[in-house]
Amino acid sequence: MSTVSTYAAIEIGTSKVVVLIGEILDGKTLNLLGVGVQKSKGVRKGKIVDFRAASHCTHTAILEAEAAAGVKVNFVFLSQTGAHLVSNFNKGSTLVRSSDNRVTKEDMKRAISDAKSKQLHVNRVYIHYVQNPFYLDGARVEDPFDCQGDRLEVGYLSIHGDERTIKDHIHVINGIGLHVEDMIVASVASGASVADDSDKKMGVLVIDIGSGTTDYVLYRDGYIVKTGAVPIGGDHITNDLRFGLRVDHENAEMIKKTYGKAIIDPSDYDEKIWLRTDPEGGLTIGDRQIRKRGIYQIVNARVDELFTIIQDELGGFLDPKHIGAGLILTGGSSRLNGIEKVAGSCLGLVATKTPISSSADPINSPENSTVVGLLTYALKHPNEGKTRGKKKSLMGKLSTILSF
Repeated sequence: MSTVSTYAAIEIGTSKVVVLIGEILDGKTLNLLGVGVQKSKGVRKGKIVDFRAASHCTHTAILEAEAAAGVKVNFVFLSQTGAHLVSNFNKGSTLVRSSDNRVTKEDMKRAISDAKSKQLHVNRVYIHYVQNPFYLDGARVEDPFDCQGDRLEVGYLSIHGDERTIKDHIHVINGIGLHVEDMIVASVASGASVADDSDKKMGVLVIDIGSGTTDYVLYRDGYIVKTGAVPIGGDHITNDLRFGLRVDHENAEMIKKTYGKAIIDPSDYDEKIWLRTDPEGGLTIGDRQIRKRGIYQIVNARVDELFTIIQDELGGFLDPKHIGAGLILTGGSSRLNGIEKVAGSCLGLVATKTPISSSADPINSPENSTVVGLLTYALKHPNEGKTRGKKKSLMGKLSTILSF
């Protein structure tokens, strides 16, 4: 008989909470069933600042998604973002102990254990250990078992975060009667959603620009080598316009979406628009006009800052020779006109944006790359939560190896 598992992918973001429900048939096929979206409350830059408000909007989004899907949720995959996330690359090694110098499973376990042995500071917890290739006597091997050599090495990208922040997100889900089976870093989820295996093999950088934070993940030779989060997003652009143009938040958001460009475009920057400064948003006597150039300059300054920070964080990893598939921009704020040109110029990569789907297909829009990626993970690991959940608490599971 066919087996069906129902999963909810949940992203508790700065601007919205998104819940996407899908079912996995026989561990092979993913069917998307329903989505629920609510305006986020009580969340700021990836942190829960008002537990009651965050719980209410999350619960409402779950109920909306369940009603759309016609099913109840069995398992929850929860994304995690924020500048509290840090990734480090650690190497482990061991000498091959068998008399014939053939690698055994015990040799592999010792190398892995050595790579994972680094202790964290108090109040930090591992979310992912992402395995990178094995090397035997300096030569890369996909599976070293029974190969002959003297020294075995393996690398792990270790992603850790603030324990209190992570527990707060888990508590929101537990508090409404559900249990988190796994927590996935948002950058990893977005990468799983928008980059295919060939992109990852060639090398690709995925940047997901949200409202309060921007997540990035870099693949080389099919493996994750660097990931992180920057506390800058679309809301910062809106706030810059609000203060720079002296308008309210609603009008600043409208100006960003309607007229905003990440590049300073000389073809129309002398054109003028009205700034609606009255509380009702209507045109009144005395409302000001401004050239589009002023808008472009404000937006460009913040966008340039964002990609400059990512450039600095990537450091020596940002080598175009090893990033053949270039840069993929996704997330709601990737809709900004010309943002791919600024990103490509700053990072030295060919940049593209994920397609903007029609209003009839909201699930596959760039805003939902993270939740779609969470379900993509569930498809690749259909029994992960069920088998591990019987043996360990979630906080224990967070330090279990997760390979992508």
